[in-house]
Amino acid sequence: MDAFSPLPALAGGVLIGLASAILWLGNGRIAGISGIFGQLLPPAQTVVWRLVFLVALVLGTLAASYLVPGLGVGGPGGEPAQLAAPPPSFGISPPVWIAMAGLLTGFGTKIGNGCTSGHGVCGIARLSKRSFVAVGIFFGVAIVTVAVTGIV
Repeated sequence: MDAFSPLPALAGGVLIGLASAILWLGNGRIAGISGIFGQLLPPAQTVVWRLVFLVALVLGTLAASYLVPGLGVGGPGGEPAQLAAPPPSFGISPPVWIAMAGLLTGFGTKIGNGCTSGHGVCGIARLSKRSFVAVGIFFGVAIVTVAVTGIV
């Protein structure tokens, strides 16, 4: 992260907060992505709004990438985002590394009863004690992960 600009970060935070508030006020649901995705299979009775939310999430990201070229990691005019490669000393291929990361993330959201969006955005906004603990653990594990792998 060589060129941090607070304006895109602020705009992103406002949009995430707005989307969470609209979902909460309009549907009475928390915008926890793992919970929304996890209830698709087997289909819950509330599958339609979940599909609409997830499709809008992907299409909104796609639209933003076309409307604001260079938005993201590299900043305007910067290099496009790239996946983090595994440390060479681990001897793991990138697809296996990505699959392991995905499985560990899914396992963590299952045992943590939610993900960073559910706990970090919605849970803390509702002053949930469980969410404060979960976010503290998320940050602690992230710090240890960066220290062990050296990937920032």
